[in-house]
Amino acid sequence: MRSSARIWAMRCAHPYAGFSAALEALGGKRVAVDPERSVDAIFVALAKGGAQVIETRDPVVLPKARKNVVEQAGHRAAQRRDGAALTRFLHWMAVEAPKGALTELDAAAKLLEYRAATGLLRDLSFDTISAAGGNAASPHYRVDEASNLRIAPNSIYLVDSGGQYLDGTTDVTRTIWVGPGAPDAERKDRFTRVLKGHIALARAVFPAGTRGSQLDTLARMHLWQAGVDYAHGTGHGVGSFLSVHEGPQRIAKSAGGQAGTEQELFPGMILSNEPGYYKPGAFGIRTENLVLVEEREIEGAEGAYFGFETLTFASIDRTLVETDLMTRDELRWWDDYHARVLEVVGPQLDGDAKGWLEEACAPLRRG
Repeated sequence: MRSSARIWAMRCAHPYAGFSAALEALGGKRVAVDPERSVDAIFVALAKGGAQVIETRDPVVLPKARKNVVEQAGHRAAQRRDGAALTRFLHWMAVEAPKGALTELDAAAKLLEYRAATGLLRDLSFDTISAAGGNAASPHYRVDEASNLRIAPNSIYLVDSGGQYLDGTTDVTRTIWVGPGAPDAERKDRFTRVLKGHIALARAVFPAGTRGSQLDTLARMHLWQAGVDYAHGTGHGVGSFLSVHEGPQRIAKSAGGQAGTEQELFPGMILSNEPGYYKPGAFGIRTENLVLVEEREIEGAEGAYFGFETLTFASIDRTLVETDLMTRDELRWWDDYHARVLEVVGPQLDGDAKGWLEEACAPLRRG
């Protein structure tokens, strides 16, 4: 069987330069093509050869999106080690950033250093978004020598990053306050409203058949109450040692039939939970964890219901939280989440980094 599979693969493999000619040679045949995942040149080549094109979704897309138990276990393992690397970085930032000498590139390089020190990092899952000041107001910012800013004391710094490990792909965003002073009321309000949206989505319970577009409002409603919003999706699918943006699932506003927003969510799918807020020229805020769709047992439930398992383990900056805006259930989520972070990440640390994490994960109280 394995020998036959290898022979079949060898016969089907051709140089990329011959791809168009091979498509044109399919004249007179019915060829299935996924319009969401195939470039226009494929359609052109097939039409040129006289093939009949059948537009349909690639049949492997949905099974690939539903991670099996081995992939889920691998992802959890990757998240545990990645969370420790990120925690070492956050501790380092807490010590060094207030001194005022660090730049965005310095921070990105240090984070890579901590991930590489695991000995298991194969690559970054995308170019690290290391953003200070007004640069953080661009959700998809990429730092280079020309744009590189100094991370100023008494400002917000945003880092969106991830690693590719053989057992999983990570993607996490943390927004931190760089002291030594305290953040102003506006930044605390916006940060807390983003956090409340993140918690609402993390705690969501929903019936089978629910689509990503139906959950998106949960992450935005507290921002909307303040008359503000963010201009990107709330969640994207994530691969398993594959693309960090992997469909078909997505959590976002349903606009013009945008791909993924109307995809039904199934157990085994991994998505990001990343609401944000951006004030042009001033600052940006985003809090992102990865979540896994899982079945939920509800006594007396009429039908199947699902929820999310949070997969990412890293403390969220308590300095920016306006606790008076938080409900009792939201405070409980914070405490439970950070207790879990300490349980998972704490044993991987020692010395000052462990002490810092213990303080960062302490219960959050009003006022």
